[in-house]
Amino acid sequence: MAVVIAALLPVFILIVLGVVLRHSLMRLDTQWHGLERLTYFVLFPMLLIQTLVKADLSKVPVAGVGGALLLSALAMSLLCLALRPALARLGIDGPAFTSIFQGATRWQTYVALSVSANLFGEVGLALASVAMVAIIPLVNVFSVAVLAHYASPEKQSARAIVMTVIRNPLIWACAIGLAINVLHLPLPKIWHEVADALGRSSLAIGLLVTGAGLQLKGLLRLSLGATLGVAFKLVLMPVLALALAVWFGLSGTNLAIVAICGAVPTSPSAYVLARQMGGDAPLLAQIITLQTILAAITMPIAIALVA
Repeated sequence: MAVVIAALLPVFILIVLGVVLRHSLMRLDTQWHGLERLTYFVLFPMLLIQTLVKADLSKVPVAGVGGALLLSALAMSLLCLALRPALARLGIDGPAFTSIFQGATRWQTYVALSVSANLFGEVGLALASVAMVAIIPLVNVFSVAVLAHYASPEKQSARAIVMTVIRNPLIWACAIGLAINVLHLPLPKIWHEVADALGRSSLAIGLLVTGAGLQLKGLLRLSLGATLGVAFKLVLMPVLALALAVWFGLSGTNLAIVAICGAVPTSPSAYVLARQMGGDAPLLAQIITLQTILAAITMPIAIALVA
């Protein structure tokens, strides 16, 4: 419990700080829009590249851990899409649906890597990196495609959606980082120094931007969309991931890593993506904040089930 809370508390504090800054030192929308674009196009892609470049993928069960998390993310994505007609009848519009989708499928890299490393050291970090390789490309492709289709006021063609996906910097970052790792391309020391600095800053700035977009007056008035976004990610996703992991025969540390990665809250970068592509950003900010708070309870339970 202490380790999970220690990993989640800085996240929540930075979100709260973003709220404070939005209403005090940085009140102009243009200031936050600039930070959003910096995070989306530079900082977070660099974090993804560098994490994948440094990950040791040679001694971990890629098929088991990655497969369980990949299939659970795929199953959750398909479930959300299958529920779209029913949600529309309940008054959830396209932009709100994209926020539920992102809230249910994406994952918080910072929390997953921190908790995995704190609990299991280098082995845990390597396993969590495998999870990142499995999940991030899939959920980014799906998230961009869903936003392009449902958040736009006019239905986009298949070609337009494909081009939007191709231009997504997070997908390119995953591809570049994985390619460098697999091909063992040497990188100079200065690259690692610069990349590490940019990657670390992306976590803090992304969380501040998330907090700045939060509408506190509606935080406790839970809508159907917020409730579904929280329940899908913190309850259903861990159940799906652990069921698949057990089916694949995973146990011990490998199973615990699947539990950690399946139970983490949604990534703050989802909020930046929603702002960039017309999603319901305030709803997603509410989902992210609620997930971050409640994950302090649900993550230890998920881990305890397999410990």
